[in-house]
Amino acid sequence: MKLLFACVARVRVVRRENANHDGGFLLVANHISHFDPFIISSVVRRKIDWMAMAEFFPLPLVGFLLRAVDAFPADRHRADRKTIHSAIERLKHGRIVGLFPEGGIRDGTGSLLEGALLRPGASTLAHIAGAPILPCVIVGSDRLYSKKSWLPLGRTPIWIAFGDAIPPFPDLEKSAARACIERELATAFRLLYAELHKKFSLTPDDLPHPPRERMAE
Repeated sequence: MKLLFACVARVRVVRRENANHDGGFLLVANHISHFDPFIISSVVRRKIDWMAMAEFFPLPLVGFLLRAVDAFPADRHRADRKTIHSAIERLKHGRIVGLFPEGGIRDGTGSLLEGALLRPGASTLAHIAGAPILPCVIVGSDRLYSKKSWLPLGRTPIWIAFGDAIPPFPDLEKSAARACIERELATAFRLLYAELHKKFSLTPDDLPHPPRERMAE
């Protein structure tokens, strides 16, 4: 992944060190393209066990590749005990579990970056496992839907920012802990997005667009 994206993208990372410490934690990111998990993994020194949509796993080649990198299936429409148990076990063994709390690719008002509500899965999992959450914002990866982005020496710009870890609030009751985590996570996404916008002087063309618009470019 590092070799591939080094050829087609110019990835700029803010606070990379926040994702490269020891111990188990949840890496929670916004989701604007199918390339997000691969690009984020390419800039983190440690391996990330991503939760992936369960629909992908029955596909022979895709399912094989996902299992080969220790991804595991998650049902987007309901809480699945097997998925939760798998995530908790990985976290307790000091691994990084990556997930996208939007439940799919989102842009515009449906995106966390624009203030959409968080799904409760990340906060619930963090509290049950007693693991911190590391917020991550990625911008620009949706440009890779455009064929011209894959031309030699194109180097599509992509920006990633890692925030500070959010504690699981183990001393609070479940609903109160979830509320605290979700409030801090929503704030972190908003601030990280604003930071990238300001630091790199992002233009409207740099910001997330629906995949169909990017493919038409």
